Amino acid sequence: MTSKERISRILKHQPVDRVGIYEHFWGDTYNEWVNNQGCPPDFASEFNFDIVECGVLNLCARPFFTPELVAEDEDTKTMLDGNYAIMRRHKKHDTTPEHIGFGIDTYEKWLELIKPKLEDEEIFEKRINFEGYRNVKKACEDSGKFFCYTGVNVFELLHPVVGHEEMLAAMVYDPDWVHDMCTTFAKLIVKAQKLVFEREGVPDAIWYYEDMGFKGAPFMSPKMYDEFIYPAHKYTMDYAKSLGLPIIVHSCGYVEPLIDGLIRAGMDALQVIEVKAGMDLLRIYENYGDKIVLFGGIDVRELYSNDFARIDAELEKKIPVVMQKNGYIVHSDHSIPNTVNYKTYKYFVQKALELGTYK
Repeated sequence: MTSKERISRILKHQPVDRVGIYEHFWGDTYNEWVNNQGCPPDFASEFNFDIVECGVLNLCARPFFTPELVAEDEDTKTMLDGNYAIMRRHKKHDTTPEHIGFGIDTYEKWLELIKPKLEDEEIFEKRINFEGYRNVKKACEDSGKFFCYTGVNVFELLHPVVGHEEMLAAMVYDPDWVHDMCTTFAKLIVKAQKLVFEREGVPDAIWYYEDMGFKGAPFMSPKMYDEFIYPAHKYTMDYAKSLGLPIIVHSCGYVEPLIDGLIRAGMDALQVIEVKAGMDLLRIYENYGDKIVLFGGIDVRELYSNDFARIDAELEKKIPVVMQKNGYIVHSDHSIPNTVNYKTYKYFVQKALELGTYK
């Protein structure tokens, strides 16, 4: 069974030979494993991952803006980016950027500085890497891998422009602004996908990144999700469904209260199911295992213990349960850090596939 066949069947809860396998890594991990621990440079081939992603759409307000240095010290750089936002990033290791300030803090500034650029027809096609999509799609066809068109959806596009605090507060004090931002981005997402797929062909699935939770809670209530984010999700996912494409949604953080809404919008698989944020793979399987595919949920903290017995316990507790309905793909509950040894991760994959092979 090829990877494309396997993941396609898993996303329909159909019988397969084994569970799927895929992973994300921090850049530091790649450098450490390849340079110091003897890992081959091609992680995907080394671990025989089933999925290949391809992100080709640049939705920054000023897509060709060269970030400007605002401040620098021994450990960090603070930069002004193409969304008029100021972000601080570590120079020595990969992290989520620290939000320092946002130039777009009113509806008027959005209308003046951001929306016209997003609707500018002269640069629309320049936002899309057609050649990159074409090449990755062809490579997947040749190798039998499952090919995902990857991109962010509206929640993940709003906060780089206005910041989480402003975005969430505006849902209360300026709802028309939030509706306008969601609608503008949703229309642009679908417009770009239509053009890519008409020119280059459809992928096997669409994978949206939407980090909608933090530890113990989502960023918004289900009611707020339904009012603001759901209509945009429904719009973008309806387009995918019109082409017969399944939808994978990634969200870090605790997003369990939003799962029902995401299913109504069209989600077929939930990834990454972050344990340390409060997500519980077995509980979510009990409640949703017959409705969606579960993708992830293996506590990465057990991996960076580098203790094979702890890894065995984590996998043996979860995989035999969640594989029962032919709807599970192995992945940690977040990206793999460089504190996980190469040999440890290799053991993790071998053990997961041993447990996840159907008898």
